Amino acid sequence: MNILFITLANITDIDSQGIYEDLLREFVKNRNKVYVVSPIERRYGIKTHIVNKDDNEFNSYLQLLKVKTGNIQKTNNLEKGISTIFLKIQLWNAIKSYFKTVKFDLILYSTPPITIVNLVKRIKKRDNARTYLLLKDIFPQNAVDLSLFKVNGFIHKYFRNIERHLYAISDRIGCMSPANVKYLLDHNPSINTDIVEVCPNAIELNPLPYDESYKLSIRNKYRIPLNKTVFVYGGNFGKPQNIPFIIECLKTQLMNDEAYFLLIGAGTEYKKLETFIKENKPRNIKLFPPFDVNEYNKIISACDIGMIFLDYRFTIPNFPSRFLGYLQARLPVLACTDEATDIGRIIKDNNIGWWCKSNDSSKFCEVVKLAINETNEKMKDKAYNFLKNNYNVNKVYNQIMEMF
Repeated sequence: MNILFITLANITDIDSQGIYEDLLREFVKNRNKVYVVSPIERRYGIKTHIVNKDDNEFNSYLQLLKVKTGNIQKTNNLEKGISTIFLKIQLWNAIKSYFKTVKFDLILYSTPPITIVNLVKRIKKRDNARTYLLLKDIFPQNAVDLSLFKVNGFIHKYFRNIERHLYAISDRIGCMSPANVKYLLDHNPSINTDIVEVCPNAIELNPLPYDESYKLSIRNKYRIPLNKTVFVYGGNFGKPQNIPFIIECLKTQLMNDEAYFLLIGAGTEYKKLETFIKENKPRNIKLFPPFDVNEYNKIISACDIGMIFLDYRFTIPNFPSRFLGYLQARLPVLACTDEATDIGRIIKDNNIGWWCKSNDSSKFCEVVKLAINETNEKMKDKAYNFLKNNYNVNKVYNQIMEMF
C-alpha cells in the first residue's frame, strides 16, 4: 500500500526512536510504501527537499519530504498562527511537485495542526483514500484552557469550525486514552461513535540497560549523586507544563537530602528554570538542554523515577508521550497534572507510580516522600511490563491496518 503521513514533527529519518518513527518503521517492515511529509522551518534556511540516505535499509519503501514552512514551534503565538494557516498550501504544493504520480491508499495525519483539513480532504477525494486521524492534541480547547484566547471569541469559533471539519473527513479517529475518547464524543455529538477508538502512543520495545554498574557509570559521567533517589523530567518546557508551578515544587525540595532532580529539555519557558537555578544555586537540582535520543535514554535509565507535569487548568485529557520513555527505562512515574487526563489514574491503578494535582506544591512534597520510600525493583519491573502489554507499536500498526 501507499501511505501518506503528514505531521508537524521534525522527522529527519525513521531510524531513531519516537512514537511516529517507530510506527512508520512498522509500516515499512511490513512492505508498505511510506511517504512522510514533515516541515523544515524557515529559521533553518533550507529549501524543500527529499531526504536521501544511502545507508538506510528502508530506502526502497520510504520517501521523506521536508517542506520549507514558516516557524511553527518554539516561537511567538502570532508567528505560529500565521505559519500554521499557510501550512496547508505549502504542504499541498510540495506533495503535488514531489509525489505527483503517487496514488495514496491511506492518509495518516496527527494533530497538531488541524489546519491541514482541506489538504487531507483534497487528497482523499483525488485518490479515494482512507483517512486515519491520530488525535494527539485537542485544539482549540487546549489554547482556551491556557487563556491564549477566549471561548466563543472570533479566533475560537474559527478554529472550532476547522476542528469539526477535520473530524468529519476522518474515516477513523485514534485517541490516546479512554478519557480522550470520552471527551471527544461528549463535546462532538455529531461524530459517529463507531469511528472513534483508543489508539495509544506506542513505541518499539527496546529494553534499556539497567544493571548497577551501567547506572553508576552514567551517574558519574554527569555528576549525579550515587546515594540519592533521582527524579528526572525530560521533555518540553512550555506553557502546557506550567513552569512557575514546577519551580514552586522544586523550592519545596531545596533542603531534601534524599532526592535529586534532573531536568532535561527545551522550550519557550526554559529561561525561567535557568534563572531559578542561577539565583538559588541548588545542590540537588540540575538543568540540562536536550540530548540526542540515545544519550537521553542512557541518562534516564540511570535515574529512579520519571516525572510528568501538566497545567492544572487543562480540561482536555492530555497524555504525554514521555511516559513511554520512562516505562521503557523501568522508571515508576510521578505525575503532577490536571484532573481531566486519566494518566494519573492509569499510573495509580496499575501501581506504577504516584499522582497529585498540579496546583498544590505541598502535596507534591508529600508525594515525593512517598515515592522515595516506595520505589523498588518490583515496581520497576511492573512499569516495563505495563509498557510491553499496552503500548507496543506492533499492536497499533495492526489496529490501523484493520481498516483494510
